[in-house]
Amino acid sequence: MIIFFVDQNLKKKPLSEILDIKKLNNVDKPIEVANGLPNECYINNDYLAYEKEKIFFNKWTVIGVASSVPNIGDARPHNLLGVPLIILRDKEKKIRVFHNVCSHRGYKLLDKSCALKNVIRCPYHSWSYDFNGKLLATPHIGGLNNHQSEKFDKAKNNLKEVKTIVWMDIIFVNINSNEIEFDEYIKPLENRWLKFINKEDYKSLVYSNDYGYFNLEVKCNWKFAIENYCESYHLPTIHPELNKVSNIDDHYHIQGLPNRFAGQGSRKYEQPVKGNKKFNTFPNWDKGMLKHSEYIALFPNVMIGLHLDHFYVFWLEPLAMNKTKEHMQIYYVGNESAQGEELKELRKENSRFWKDVMLEDINAIEGMQDGRNSPVYNGGNFSPIMDQPTHQFHKWVANNLI
Repeated sequence: MIIFFVDQNLKKKPLSEILDIKKLNNVDKPIEVANGLPNECYINNDYLAYEKEKIFFNKWTVIGVASSVPNIGDARPHNLLGVPLIILRDKEKKIRVFHNVCSHRGYKLLDKSCALKNVIRCPYHSWSYDFNGKLLATPHIGGLNNHQSEKFDKAKNNLKEVKTIVWMDIIFVNINSNEIEFDEYIKPLENRWLKFINKEDYKSLVYSNDYGYFNLEVKCNWKFAIENYCESYHLPTIHPELNKVSNIDDHYHIQGLPNRFAGQGSRKYEQPVKGNKKFNTFPNWDKGMLKHSEYIALFPNVMIGLHLDHFYVFWLEPLAMNKTKEHMQIYYVGNESAQGEELKELRKENSRFWKDVMLEDINAIEGMQDGRNSPVYNGGNFSPIMDQPTHQFHKWVANNLI
């Protein structure tokens, strides 16, 4: 007889033992009397188990962009809070996401980005799968040089596929396959943006291969980046130069209902110019709103910047409770703006501008992480006027936990 001793500490603690449920309930009160999320939501690793399931696996979560795997067979691994995934472009040019694990002995199939020819082959025993996840080859499964077994059903051992949607090049996954359909999920935001762009305009977006990407690693919880992005309250102190051209008074709040996104907009956007050169613009943009731009956090982990002449996707990869990788991907209208040599310097300047803005935010969001170690902080307060979008994000998190 073999006796297994189970460490009781490995069991998931009840949420009520990790944080004060009363404080969590208070988040959903009117903004004048609400508190923010408790400290434990930013510093407690036991809490992370709940957030992983309720926020990242139950919801439509971003894990990258389709442009990162442009060709048939292009594949890259992604780790979503410990869960290994594969992002792959199949032979019909569709983006698929699979759990990155072989059905045989649980070996991690893909360790780095690559261009696959015809199959996903396990480096351990060479079990192989096609680009649809179908198990094709099981070498020597029935003994040396016998690659079949009557007692083994290949069809029941394909790769496990993750529910995946690509929208405006953004890859969304629903790990637990229990969220509402994506069309319904995204409809409130699409409807809001009809005055700027429509689905035909989506097709005109082209990723910039030269100055279209940068990333930053920050020493803070992922939620601080979302909270900071939602509001313009910090413009005068954190972005003084930006505040000179797009003043805090020129900004307005965005609260998307149902409660899936929030953010801010500006009425003072100016197109970047170099000499007499400008980027192409969206053809269906309302002529009365040429100076409008909108900055929306689509919960949980992607922030979008929509402008007359470019679009960016700023998505978050949570690495640990207090560590996050920020990915910035920039798109333009048509190939000329996105890849043309004449506008290369303008793309470079635009990328530098956004990187400088994001760098300015790092001290703020890392400072909030440090502050959450104070035992007397109760989740904080909200300005009823300035913090409405941030409060909406806090409510979204709290309601999904409860």
